[in-house]
Amino acid sequence: MIAAASDPLWNNGAICGKMFTVKCTGATNPFPHPCFDGKEVTVKIVDHCPGCGGTLDLSKEAFATIANPVAGVINIEYW
Repeated sequence: MIAAASDPLWNNGAICGKMFTVKCTGATNPFPHPCFDGKEVTVKIVDHCPGCGGTLDLSKEAFATIANPVAGVINIEYW
């Protein structure tokens, strides 16, 4: 499971290779209840996502582990 980091997190690549646990916390659009309750996923940062509006851009597989892919964009917590 992989993800890309947004500009504020990227820090000239210092975050590349780091692992984060990610949890869906809610919707960012009208899609109702996108989160899969209690699900978390651990991802490895492998890329930079310049201009991403959020913090982490999850791979399709990682996203689908914690939320309904139809939602497209979700709020997350990560640690």
